[in-house]
Amino acid sequence: MCTSIIEIARAEGMAKRGDQWFPLSQAVVAYDHARHAALGDVITLDFINMSLDPGARAGVELTLATAKELRAALDRAIAAAEFEEAEVRGKGALPSLVRAA
Repeated sequence: MCTSIIEIARAEGMAKRGDQWFPLSQAVVAYDHARHAALGDVITLDFINMSLDPGARAGVELTLATAKELRAALDRAIAAAEFEEAEVRGKGALPSLVRAA
């Protein structure tokens, strides 16, 4: 049975197919039957550029458990990156570490 679970988000970045990189325009997250992995239903991640040929796609099929672990890893990396960005720009850094101009 098809689940019809699909989420689409704007994407800015690059993806690789073969030996060539291409700019992204969208990320599609879905839950449906695996097409390539020897699994049942999977979370699929498709990173695509709609203005390029249909091969401008980087796809991944993940088990739910793997998708949850990836989500947790993304949450940790994003939190660390936001802290780093705030520290570098002086926002949120400890007052004793911020130099007066």
